[in-house]
Amino acid sequence: MLDRTWKGHEFPPFTVTVEAGRLRFFAKAIGETDPVYLDEQAAKAAGYRGLPVPPTFLFSLEHEAPNPFGWFAAVGLDLKKVLHGEQSFTYHQVPVAGDVLTFRARLSDLYDKKNGALEFVVKETRVTDAAGMPVAELVSTIVQRNA
Repeated sequence: MLDRTWKGHEFPPFTVTVEAGRLRFFAKAIGETDPVYLDEQAAKAAGYRGLPVPPTFLFSLEHEAPNPFGWFAAVGLDLKKVLHGEQSFTYHQVPVAGDVLTFRARLSDLYDKKNGALEFVVKETRVTDAAGMPVAELVSTIVQRNA
């Protein structure tokens, strides 16, 4: 059973520097062939300040938090019973290699359906740049299947 007292819990913010090598590796891993994501000159010719972050890359960076799954047990999530139910991204600007990003996450909702057979945890993460300007919002829904 989920501990609903965690609703509204805010995690400590953390900061990550976007690395060009990781961007290229990620782009290749997802099969991206657009040179904008692989070559800095192509990115700049397309109007970017540097190699842009591929659309879903911030989800990977979010796992740079210290002990990113450490809160699961406290909330009542059992890793053997969970799946990643949904993910959405809202961008306010395109981050690029070299940017320093700060992630601030909170658990915005915990609820169940089907009389507790399915439980849901919604985590919202705000990402800002070094000047504190909004970069993106990430919303992730984790689903736990109960017997």
